Amino acid sequence: MKKNIPIFDGHNDTLLHLQDGLTSFFHPLEHTHIDYERAQKSGFAGGFFAMYTPSPEREENREDFMNENGYKFPLPEVITQAEALTFTHKLASQLFRTEKENPHTFRVVRNVKELKDSIDQGKMAAIFHIEGAEAIDLSFDSLYVLYKTGLRSIGPVWSRNNDFGEGVPFCYPSSPDTGDGLTEKGFELLHHCNHLGIMVDTSHLTERGFWNVAHATVAPVVATHSNVHSLCPNARNLTDEQIRTIADSGGVIGINFAVNMLRADGKFDTDVSMEEIIAHFRYIADFVGVDHVAFGSDFDGTTIPDVLQDVTGSRKVLEALEEDGFTEDELEKIAWKNWVRVLEETWED
Repeated sequence: MKKNIPIFDGHNDTLLHLQDGLTSFFHPLEHTHIDYERAQKSGFAGGFFAMYTPSPEREENREDFMNENGYKFPLPEVITQAEALTFTHKLASQLFRTEKENPHTFRVVRNVKELKDSIDQGKMAAIFHIEGAEAIDLSFDSLYVLYKTGLRSIGPVWSRNNDFGEGVPFCYPSSPDTGDGLTEKGFELLHHCNHLGIMVDTSHLTERGFWNVAHATVAPVVATHSNVHSLCPNARNLTDEQIRTIADSGGVIGINFAVNMLRADGKFDTDVSMEEIIAHFRYIADFVGVDHVAFGSDFDGTTIPDVLQDVTGSRKVLEALEEDGFTEDELEKIAWKNWVRVLEETWED
């Protein structure tokens, strides 16, 4: 690889590990996939920093819903708008505190110029993303306020139901067609996001919800952290028809490093080869073109392969993509340019 290509990533949950207000992103973090030092070593130029509000813990064990053929986990409990907004404020405050702590090396970006400048200057660029729109009230007042603070990307649902739509459950083997799609309020949310220039993420939506977004949006269709259903028939992964629709819209798919979304057998086994990871990138590139595949790691939000370990594994993936035959121009598209292009076509400013 002739030059040190920066990597811009479609999804991380690192803010969950900073929510105490005391832990610094700029100090070594033992139990995370990302901290500033490791990010710098890997060429991690930034990404979508998710605000995700967890559901209450269940008493059941994961094994209760698994058998020799696969698994089907029930949808987690719903949460209230008040709970989600409070927790979103908590995580957003950590994002802005991180920027305040070291503004010369970390920046919350609100437009494409800021994003490009940050990448060019070697400053980590963070996009304020909400995963699961429970924090948004049904009058959408909070959406406009959050937009003014920096919100630029939102997933209408996580893998649970809310007022805006239905989430796809974690199950294998399964089609993503597991239930209803967007509600009337979900279509209204999409309309407001299009109006404001907020990117809408279809990851975690049921297949019906995906088609609702694809048919109604005026922006490119995006799945920030989803994989190929033909390679791993997990309900969270995308069918060929969905992949084609994303490409036809000018959108992009960020490849998720969750082991159960990479492995053909859908198992939660961390013994995943680099070849299995690269296969998802290669499938999309060969099927619809390299303009429509990118990184979408899900670092700090999932179990990742041992071969990656943490954010430093992103560089290994890029090197493996080069060994697989991708050119330097293609690597740059996968690593960061595809995300920038989609945001240029989505954001208003």
